[in-house]
Amino acid sequence: MSAAAGAKNVLFLMTDQHRADTLGAYGNPRAATPVLDGLAASGTRFDRWYTPTAICTPSRASLLTGQAPFRHQVLANHERNVGYQEDLAEGTFTFVEALRERGYNTGLVGKWHAGTEKNAASFGFDGPDLPGWHNPVDNPDYLAYLAEHDLPPYEISDRVRGTLPNGGPGNLLAARLHQPVEATFEHYLATRTIELLERYADDFRSGERPFFLELSFFGPHLPYIVPDEYFDLFDPADVELPASIAETFEGKPPVQANYSAHWTFDTMPIEVTRKLIAVYWGYVTLIDQQIGRVMEALERLGLVDDTAVFFTCDHGEFTGAHRLHDKGPAMYEDIYRTPGLLRVPGGPVGQVRTEFVSLLDCTATILELAGIDPAPAVDSRSLLPLARGEDVEWQQDIVCEFHGHHFPYPQRMLREDRYKLVVNPDSVNELYDLRTDPDELTNVYEDAGVADVRRRMMGRLYRLLRDRGDNFYHWMTTMYDVGEVDHDPTQSGLDETTYAAR
Repeated sequence: MSAAAGAKNVLFLMTDQHRADTLGAYGNPRAATPVLDGLAASGTRFDRWYTPTAICTPSRASLLTGQAPFRHQVLANHERNVGYQEDLAEGTFTFVEALRERGYNTGLVGKWHAGTEKNAASFGFDGPDLPGWHNPVDNPDYLAYLAEHDLPPYEISDRVRGTLPNGGPGNLLAARLHQPVEATFEHYLATRTIELLERYADDFRSGERPFFLELSFFGPHLPYIVPDEYFDLFDPADVELPASIAETFEGKPPVQANYSAHWTFDTMPIEVTRKLIAVYWGYVTLIDQQIGRVMEALERLGLVDDTAVFFTCDHGEFTGAHRLHDKGPAMYEDIYRTPGLLRVPGGPVGQVRTEFVSLLDCTATILELAGIDPAPAVDSRSLLPLARGEDVEWQQDIVCEFHGHHFPYPQRMLREDRYKLVVNPDSVNELYDLRTDPDELTNVYEDAGVADVRRRMMGRLYRLLRDRGDNFYHWMTTMYDVGEVDHDPTQSGLDETTYAAR
C-alpha cells in the first residue's frame, strides 16, 4: 500500500532521562542549547508534556503502541525487572508496522530499550542494533566507526560516585571521557542518522517512499560521561541548586529516603552535586550540537518543508532534586514533566501550548501525519490540532503510573492545574499544591484545609482509572473516599442489594 497523498516525513529526536529545565527554551538562562531552542522558536513548545511513566522500557513501549503501560503490560526495565512481562505480546499494534504497511521507510538509530528478546528490527526498523540502557561502547558497529575514522577508543577518568549504605562504592554518576567529540557515541549516532537520512531522502525525492526516522540518544542519562570541553563547560559555581535539595522526607513515603540512600546523595559534598549538574548540562549541550548536525542535513537535503520534527525524551532525571538521582518511586515533576517540541510544516512559529499532553500522544500524531487512522493507539490523541494553533477542547488533567524499578511499587498520579495527587497503596498518599509549593516539598494530603480537593481528586482519579480499565481502581474503591460507587467493591458478586446499580 502506498503512502497517503500529502503524507509527511517524520524526524523523531529523542533523548533519555532529560530534564525540561536544561533547555533555554524552558527558561534556563545559562543553557547552551541553541538548536533545540531554535526548534522551539520555529514550532510549538508544550509546557505540560508528561511521560506516562518515568521508566525507560515501559515509556518507550507506550510510544510504540499508543497504549498506557498497564495496558501493554511491559512494566519494567530488563536490567531491573521484577517479574513483569519484558516484551510486547505478539500481535500488539505498533505505529512502525502501520507505517511500513503504508509504504514508509522506517529507521531507528540509537537507543531501543523497548523490549528484551525483540529488538527494533523485529518491528521493521532499519538501523544498527544497539541494545541496552547506556552507550554500548563495545558495539561492533561503533568500534568499526572508530576504526574507519582512526579515532581513539573509550577511556574515562575522574569518576564521581558516593558510598552505598552497605559501605560499597556507589553507582557511577559522571566521568571525564578521553575521546575527541568525533569519537563520542553521540557523534557516531548523529553520523549514522545522517547516512540513513540521505538514503531515505533519495527514495522520497523519487516519489517512492516517505520516511519516519528516529534518532534516540542514550544520554543525558547517567552516568554523564563527556569529553573535557563538556565536562568543564559550565562552572559549578554558576549552578543554582534545586530548591528541593532541602528535602527532609517528612510526611513522605519512606521509600523516598531509602532511594536517596541508594543514590548516595548524602555521602557527597554539595559541591559535588553542583559539579554533577554542571556536567549534566554539558552533556545536554553535546547532544544539542549533534542534533544540529542532523538538522543541517535535513535542510541541505531540501526536506524541511516536507518533514515534521519532534523532540522529546522518555522521562526526566533528578540530578540532586529531592536529594535523589536517576528516577524511581517518587512521582515528582522533575521526572514526569519533560520537554516536548513539535514543528509541523506550515504550523505557527514560537507557539507555546499549556494543555496537558503526553509522550503517548506522539503515536496518534505520527499516524495522523501519515494519513493512518489512529484508533488502535487507544490512549493517544493527536497533537496536530494544537501544533497547528487550533482552539480545541482538551482534558484538564493527566494520569501517570508507575509499577516498579528494582522492586514492585505501584503508584498512580493525577496532575491538574494547581494540585497533584499521588496514590501509594503501601504507604502515605501525597498531595501537593503546586501554586504555593512548586518544588513539592510539603505533602498536604492530611491537611483539613484541602479535604475537598483531596476528595474531588480522589474521585476523579478513580473514575478515570475505571474508564480506562486500569484495575488499580479496585484498591481505591475500598480504601479511600471516591464518592458513590455503582458496583460491589468486594467483587464477590453475591451482594446485589448493597451496591445495586443506580
